[in-house]
Amino acid sequence: MISHADYLSEKDTVPMLISFVVPCYNEEESLPLFYDEACRVANVLRQQSHAEAEFIFVDDGSGDKTLEKLRALHAKDERVHYISFSRNFGKEAGLYAGLKAAKGDYVATLDADLQDPPSLIPEMLQFLLDCVATRRKTRKGEPPIRSFFAKMFYRIINKMSGTEIVDGARDFRFMTRKFVDAVLSLSEYNRFSKGIFSWVGFKTHWISYENIERAAGKTKWNFWSLFKYSIEGIAGFSTVPLALSSFLGVFCCLIAFIGIIVVVVRALLFGDPVAGWPSMISIMLLIGGLQLFCIGIVGEYLSKTYTEVKHRPLYLTKETDGEDRRFTPSANV
Repeated sequence: MISHADYLSEKDTVPMLISFVVPCYNEEESLPLFYDEACRVANVLRQQSHAEAEFIFVDDGSGDKTLEKLRALHAKDERVHYISFSRNFGKEAGLYAGLKAAKGDYVATLDADLQDPPSLIPEMLQFLLDCVATRRKTRKGEPPIRSFFAKMFYRIINKMSGTEIVDGARDFRFMTRKFVDAVLSLSEYNRFSKGIFSWVGFKTHWISYENIERAAGKTKWNFWSLFKYSIEGIAGFSTVPLALSSFLGVFCCLIAFIGIIVVVVRALLFGDPVAGWPSMISIMLLIGGLQLFCIGIVGEYLSKTYTEVKHRPLYLTKETDGEDRRFTPSANV
């Protein structure tokens, strides 16, 4: 395996480039703080590894002054590049756009709120195989109910899916160009990056750190948005719910068949077919509810298929800093 020192000695005339990919949504308060910290880390990387840095900010249709801040940063620092969406397309689209625009030999994805500390990147570079991923040691500072459902989600999806998704995993990653190209080769519309990062494989080193509060601003993730995101992950990386709905259908048919036999035998022996109608109504409501539940599961998968076959773009760009940063995949992934 070639060490970073060997890599630099072979390419001493062309220093390696590290791309910082940063999705942003209403982060006008956090951006100045993040930029200062990212510049400090970039200086450390230059001194320690002779690496240059570029910053790819993706404005996900922010309604505040995020875009104005990005224009100002680009005007004073040529390392800063930005992509602004025509509307809010979601963090997954922001990550994908940033990875497409990144030109670095290595790429780091992190949030602008400093919950993903850029100061970890020099350490991540030392441990890099194909990817260095991060996870939180604890969920300190999170509401207890949110922590409970998050843990349950990871337990459920890891039992349902063949793709392992680490509990507490963040989107904060440091990746080689080979790894990034593999992720970009999966151009599906319904994206769940935590699952995609695991699905592509390669050697990954994990780093754990304590949960860090936002540097400024408010979180954009409420309980409902996290719930929808979890459904996206389960539907994208497991077909177990479809099998479960089939099992429930067979089970209900069996129970109904047994119930019919009980009713017929009781009517023949006791001649009282009318008694027990409340329990019968309850059973009918139960079976009807299960049917609707199973139809909902099938509908969820059908809706994913529907959005995929329309081949709509993941995002539409309203404005960039002017540099052509179209993605050209490597010949070998």
